[in-house]
Amino acid sequence: MIRTESLDITVGNRSLVRQLDWAAGPGECWSIIGRNGAGKSTLMRTLAGLRSPSAGAVAVGGRPLGDWEPEELARARGFLAQSRHDAFSYSVIETVLSARHPYHDKRYWEDSDDHQAAMAALEVMEVADLAARDVRTLSGGERQRVAIAALLAQDTPLLLLDEPANALDLAHQVSCMGLLSSLCREQGRTVVMIGHDLNLAYRISTHALLLHGDGRWLAGAVADTMQPALLGDYLGHPIEMIEHGGRRIFLPDESMT
Repeated sequence: MIRTESLDITVGNRSLVRQLDWAAGPGECWSIIGRNGAGKSTLMRTLAGLRSPSAGAVAVGGRPLGDWEPEELARARGFLAQSRHDAFSYSVIETVLSARHPYHDKRYWEDSDDHQAAMAALEVMEVADLAARDVRTLSGGERQRVAIAALLAQDTPLLLLDEPANALDLAHQVSCMGLLSSLCREQGRTVVMIGHDLNLAYRISTHALLLHGDGRWLAGAVADTMQPALLGDYLGHPIEMIEHGGRRIFLPDESMT
């Protein structure tokens, strides 16, 4: 669904990603893992087509990003930014309906199908009761769930999410991550996301892409990449792993503090 070829990302004099040859296919859920400043968000913006790589290329559906018309690309991939600023007084339903614009063709106003998709997404994210609220009056967690609802209403086969669990409470973190996993497992969508919770990442992801921040990277199935020694190297702190109830649990090694 999305592929990079010899991708380089440089910021200033820092080489964050070097010669990245990577692909994510239908039904796969990828977590991008790395310490602060390792280039995760910069890579995500590059994958979304919002930033040009220093070298190499990104292709979606086998086509280079530059070959896509904006509206056509918006029907193929959705992007959730890490943060957003609401400068205008839009209602929640208007905010989610804006994600339906790539499907309007020459129509200006939304039709019943758009409203149905928007309300269904709000219900999934448990914010349908906020549909008439001004987005500027929402809490951080409520605003994040509305943003994810807009991404769902956009209805794309590829979803790129920068810290989707940001500002969510524990219950909504778990339900949101479970939803993304089910989209891959049951609908064959491709999810690529950034997160800092190793346990959530391991529980729902099929694959992980580790970024070191000095150009090095490692990609593969979570069973191969999410190993304590590798995670400790890429995160800059020793990681312990315990097995409990058939689950892997990752913990920072507190003996090093």
